[in-house]
Amino acid sequence: MQSEKIIKESWRRCAEHGLTQSEEPILESLPLSEIKDLSQIYRELVVTTNSEVLPYYQNILSNANCLIILTDNNGFALNSWGDKRFLPNKHKPFFEAGVDWNEKFIGTNAIGTSLVTGKAIQVQRDEHYFKINRFMVGSAAPIYDANRQLIGMLDITSDSYLPQAHTLGLVKLMSQGIENRLLFNQHNQNHYIFTFNTNAENVDSQWSGLIIFDDIGRVVAANNRAETLLKFELLKVHIEDILNVTIRDLRNQPEGIIFEVTAVGKYKMYGQLKRPVIKLNLRNKSKREEINFSVRTESDVSNDSQSDNKNNRVTLDTFSFGDPFVDKQISQAKRIVNKALPILVHGETGVGKEVFVQCLHNYSVRQQFPLVAVNCAAIPNDLVESELFGYEKGAFTGANVKGSIGLIRKANGGTLFLDEIGEMPLNVQGRLLRVLQERTVTPLGSTESYEVDIKLVSATNRDLKKEIDNGNFRQDLFYRVSGLNIHLPPLRERRDRRQLFQQVNALQHGSELVFPLSDKILNLFNNHPWPGNVRQLISVLQIAQAMADNEPIQEWHLPEDFLQDVNKNDEQTIPVASINVTSENPSEIAARKKSNDKDELISVYTRFNGNKSKTAAALGISRNTLYKRLREIGLS
Repeated sequence: MQSEKIIKESWRRCAEHGLTQSEEPILESLPLSEIKDLSQIYRELVVTTNSEVLPYYQNILSNANCLIILTDNNGFALNSWGDKRFLPNKHKPFFEAGVDWNEKFIGTNAIGTSLVTGKAIQVQRDEHYFKINRFMVGSAAPIYDANRQLIGMLDITSDSYLPQAHTLGLVKLMSQGIENRLLFNQHNQNHYIFTFNTNAENVDSQWSGLIIFDDIGRVVAANNRAETLLKFELLKVHIEDILNVTIRDLRNQPEGIIFEVTAVGKYKMYGQLKRPVIKLNLRNKSKREEINFSVRTESDVSNDSQSDNKNNRVTLDTFSFGDPFVDKQISQAKRIVNKALPILVHGETGVGKEVFVQCLHNYSVRQQFPLVAVNCAAIPNDLVESELFGYEKGAFTGANVKGSIGLIRKANGGTLFLDEIGEMPLNVQGRLLRVLQERTVTPLGSTESYEVDIKLVSATNRDLKKEIDNGNFRQDLFYRVSGLNIHLPPLRERRDRRQLFQQVNALQHGSELVFPLSDKILNLFNNHPWPGNVRQLISVLQIAQAMADNEPIQEWHLPEDFLQDVNKNDEQTIPVASINVTSENPSEIAARKKSNDKDELISVYTRFNGNKSKTAAALGISRNTLYKRLREIGLS
């Protein structure tokens, strides 16, 4: 709900400006020459908005009763999009370029009031100061540059008489998209871009944080969302002060692959890396040419082999390799999946809940119908209801002219998977409860209900009973979603880990020739605590396979932070599921380790044909250290 205090303070400012509610707003506009200057100064902002952000929201422009306005940081209109037919004739000039939307001229309005508060704001019809403006609703959000300086405002204005919560969420999303595109366009040529969010499925959304850093790890820019997520001032710090990963390992991360990190020592995040486009200046016999090129990425390879990988998909029968507890969970799920009972899957982040649900759906009699997955944590709160339950055309500003059936109805006949159900807003929980009780859905803006036939499967990494005690989850909904409770154990507790490591390695490999993991690598994997579970295992294997370049994975191919975690875990008690317990004494272990290090050094040195720079880089050591080790084994 809009804060009454903000509106009251705005009305007070309007009165101080000498405005009265019964008069008309003041049309204050820049001279034509200054409007032209303004368009040149803000050309990049206007072009980015028009060509890189608005096309994703074309449904808004198709709504005849909606206008989008872009202003500069002082409130002067730069451009507008949409149809002005819903405006009274005397209001149309206010939406032209150069018009000043500050409160002292327009009274309380979304743009002018947001300029004062610096926050996204929505002004309902009767909250406008001037009575003549009370036919419209405005929603505005600020746009910031990489230095946290305000560069503009984005506004959606409509004459709609319907609830506007969705419009405010939409304008926030659009302004964030503009910020992200401006940042990306400014830095993608010469800097690394790290995109992250609290959920792996939401990394590509416009609600993601962006951190931009140079080759040595200095942060040169970040978007506002990044600092909001991390509650940390990011500019001019080193990337290693933000993420629990070395700059070397981060730069070696396969491009486009989502991986898990801990940020500022306490926040679990998921992110992906975009490398800079490398520029080379090459001189030929006649002229100097600048050539742009980028290296073929791991994601490119996986896309090429996507059809092949479909044949290797996991099934319920290959989800376990002999772990008694997991086998029991699978057996119970098979008995229930075709019955009219809901299933609730519990497990830590990364244990494979999503994969398990996909296997369940493929095993069920509903496999020919859709599996619709909804990540309850990934959808902005303002848009959850419309996404789940659908809406009629014109139900709110920005609604698709054809309306939307919603995700629940899309799952009709199949499986509805509510992931991270513990993150669902309380008001939406109430509507979902009615759907589950009545098996009907009523879209927003409609009086008609539609029957739905779905298999409900939910998943959570939270203790929902504690969430009930804390007032964050409805008890009646809990009993509706928790028919059969399935618990997927963390990777560190599984007794079939050795076989699982080999299987995941094979599934992640990009070619037909798959090298099985050696006993040495398996022992390292077995001694790792795996706080990120299978998702972390996949990330480690993807990095190792990229480093190995279609050769067997060796220890030096593994990320440095992974090896550090293994060393820390070695000091603790080895879990029951561990294998190959050694009886060597400390001196024997030290001698074996020295021998292994020597073998690895010789192998890498030979592979690079004696190139010391490449050998040092591959081993992650300095050239001086490399020279010292070569002398020790007689290869200097």
